[in-house]
This record gives sequence, structure tokens and C-alpha cells, in this order.
Amino acid sequence: MALRQILTEPNRILREKSLSVEIVDDDLRKLMDDMLETMYAAPGIGLAAIQIGVPKRVIVLDIDQKEGQKNPLFFINPEIVKKSQTNSIYEEGCLSVPGQFAEIERPESCQIKYLDYNGEKKEIEAKGMLATCIQHEMDHLEGVLFIDYLSNLKKSMIIKKLSKQKKTVERIVV
Repeated sequence: MALRQILTEPNRILREKSLSVEIVDDDLRKLMDDMLETMYAAPGIGLAAIQIGVPKRVIVLDIDQKEGQKNPLFFINPEIVKKSQTNSIYEEGCLSVPGQFAEIERPESCQIKYLDYNGEKKEIEAKGMLATCIQHEMDHLEGVLFIDYLSNLKKSMIIKKLSKQKKTVERIVV
């Protein structure tokens, strides 16, 4: 496994639509292992492949992380087949939008079909935080960030702030 660099906004790659995975093989499993290691190290609870510059429809999640215990979930080509009519609000953040948080309203539950780590067809009913995290990560596959749900003013302020942080970091000489 290897740590990968997480892309941060503004970055045009984050706005690309990810491509469907045709075959689940050892290379894809290596990618998912790298994504998981990168996510844990960040630290985060979800990561889409596009966030490390790989435009594939792949997501890793672990919302149940406890000290020493891990319960990773792998979603290849995830598809929402049903969403609840009721919504819930969670404060969301994102590894690609560091240090920024906002309350985002999404469907409270959703049914997702996908392929797992071994390429097996699966379907789950996700509720609460799991549903929110899956929807957040699936947005990445479409080139959408959680800040896109905010007003244009809030979104542009966040992007401007992130741009300044990037420039500051790029000027450091080691």
C-alpha cells in the first residue's frame, strides 16, 4: 500500500466525471488499498478515486473507525436506485476542501447498488451518516463538491481562501 496525494480545490481534475470500472482486478484492489491508507492517514472517513487524480468510479468509506478497529467499505460503480423523500442535515467537510465545513441537506436514506472489493454485486440500504457520506463521495464521481450546494458568495469565498493557502504553500522553500 502507498499513500497518495489528495487533490484540493481549486483543481480542474476534481471537476471531472469519473469513468465506470470495467474489470475488478488486482490493480484496482491495489488502488482501493492505497485509497484506504491515504484516507486513514489524512484522517478522513471517505475518499473517491478522483480525489487522488484517478477518474474511476471507486469510493472507500469507513464511518465506524474506532481505536484500533476498522470497518472499511468499498464501492465500485455505485448507483443510487432509490432516495428517501425526507432529508437530513449534517455538517460536512472534505479532504479536498481542507478546513471548511458547512451544513448540507441530503436525502436521509438511499438504496445503492455497487460492486464490492472482489467485484461481487451488492446492494445496501444506507441511512443517516452512512447515506450522507455515500452521497457526498458519489458527488465526487460527478465532479461535484459539497461547496457546490452553498450560495455562490460562500462558495467563492471558500475557493478564494483555498487558493491563497495553496499559493502560500507553494512559496515555501525547503
